[in-house]
Amino acid sequence: MTEKLHELFLRIRALSVLRELRHDPVIEHLTNFLYTVQSHQIPAFNNIPTFIDGSVDAYTNFVFSLYETGSVNLSRYIQNIVNNNENIYIKLVGQGIKPPSTVLEKSLAEDLVTMQTVASLTPNDLKSEFPVGTYLPEWETEGIDIAGGYRERIASIGKYGYGIYAAYRMFYINQDKQIVPVQNPDMTRLCDLIDYEREKKIIIDNTKALLEGKPAANILLTGDAGTGKSSTVKAVVNELYDEGLRILEVRKEQLHEIPAILDELTTNPLKFIIFIDDLSFSSDDDNFSALKAVLEGSVSAKSQNVVIYATSNRRHLVKERFSDREGDEIHLNDSIQEIVSLSERFGIQITFNRPDKNTYLDIVHHLADAHGIKYIVEKLDMEAEKFALRRSSRSARAAKQFVDGLLAGSTADII
Repeated sequence: MTEKLHELFLRIRALSVLRELRHDPVIEHLTNFLYTVQSHQIPAFNNIPTFIDGSVDAYTNFVFSLYETGSVNLSRYIQNIVNNNENIYIKLVGQGIKPPSTVLEKSLAEDLVTMQTVASLTPNDLKSEFPVGTYLPEWETEGIDIAGGYRERIASIGKYGYGIYAAYRMFYINQDKQIVPVQNPDMTRLCDLIDYEREKKIIIDNTKALLEGKPAANILLTGDAGTGKSSTVKAVVNELYDEGLRILEVRKEQLHEIPAILDELTTNPLKFIIFIDDLSFSSDDDNFSALKAVLEGSVSAKSQNVVIYATSNRRHLVKERFSDREGDEIHLNDSIQEIVSLSERFGIQITFNRPDKNTYLDIVHHLADAHGIKYIVEKLDMEAEKFALRRSSRSARAAKQFVDGLLAGSTADII
């Protein structure tokens, strides 16, 4: 075993700040290969075949684990896992409460040297342990400055983040009450959404204020179904992702989890939208009280990096029945006002009205053009109107469904 590989084996075992990287599959298999070679450093003559067999297996397991990540470039892979690693050093920097100690700085520097050595490994570095002519699979490497790139990420941590928040943009709460990433997020962009320019600008301006550390309001988006409320929020996240914006979707029955969520997100260097879609309550719904408590607690004031954006097809969020206006409660009027005023606890309220005929057709034309569909305007408009009438609704969603039908060939040929 060469001195270089022996030293690398010891350095990987000595990782401290980046110690979790030892459990990365690629690093684990590399370590196993180095251990296998070291264990047979001076094999007896009659054990040479066993040594070679074991080392070949360990070598190919290492290469296969790299291939399984979807990459053949070891340098880029190492850069990615280092940059996204969640560790005590990056947490201290992200919280901004106190700088990391000198001891921690030195330990990180040594860990980065170790990962630089791994990132620079070439197939020939490991093939030197085998007889000449032995076929072994290979990988790519390139000159990437691991330490320099990591320092750059730290300097702009408010844009990059760390851990899962560095690798993904949209998240949700699973059954175990854990924040997990959306593997295949909605990639709608603002340029894909037609009309509602005033409404979009209000949301963008408020979100940019959040990113700039200025006071930002919680937003309630109301209006007819299919008008693009949810799509607009997600499109804003996609537009501002590179500026450090992330979104966490919370279902109505999970509203009780928001205080714990805030505890986790408040110390994160990124900015977050807690997104509640299709919100409505019955008057005796416990979740109503949970959301009211959060909004009255002024989330944006307590957590400077978090706002709540909610959508609803109902103006007052609470299903109010005529029977709610009757009864013998002394303070009946106060109770009714409490129910209908929940929406007023959002700092900004935006209404997405159903588009008129001209706007609806304009959306259809835009989507058809974007997909390269050739059409006769009069015939396209006639078919689009028929489609909307069958669904008793003109909306951005109906326009998209109509154009999707054209692309799928399930709607009349109008070329």
